[in-house]
Amino acid sequence: MITLSVNGVPRTIPIEPRVSLLDALRDRLDLTGTKKGCNQGACGACTVWVDKRRVLACLTLAITCEAREITTIEGLAQDGELHPMQAAFIERDAFQCGYCTPGQIMSAVAFLHEGHQPDDANIREWMSGNLCRCAAYPHIRAAIRQVRDEMGVGGTDATR
Repeated sequence: MITLSVNGVPRTIPIEPRVSLLDALRDRLDLTGTKKGCNQGACGACTVWVDKRRVLACLTLAITCEAREITTIEGLAQDGELHPMQAAFIERDAFQCGYCTPGQIMSAVAFLHEGHQPDDANIREWMSGNLCRCAAYPHIRAAIRQVRDEMGVGGTDATR
């Protein structure tokens, strides 16, 4: 038995030591917003935060996340209100099939929080681990720029 703090809620589950964080979230905790893409760490569809740092859930063992704060796409909305990045993705039509969208959003919010210079070149570079098979990249960058501009560079904590 391990206890994982997911989106601010402690959850105790039986788990084998070899179970990935992705499988624990999806199969044990029914948090299916985090997607299983390649299951090899190459696509970024499974991006979540552990202690406010982005990680690939498919490559992270769940047992290593005990006593750490895990945030999934389900944890971004606060009090029934979408996170500004979620709203910007909708407004900017930054998705097509939507499969990569949760990982893209989690990575985009973390990118802004990490303090990298948020120009187009750096957005491309720091988001390069998140693949979109539908090629919605121009819209994804537009959503990130929108939130960047609304927050102001070096402004409020993007991860709330």
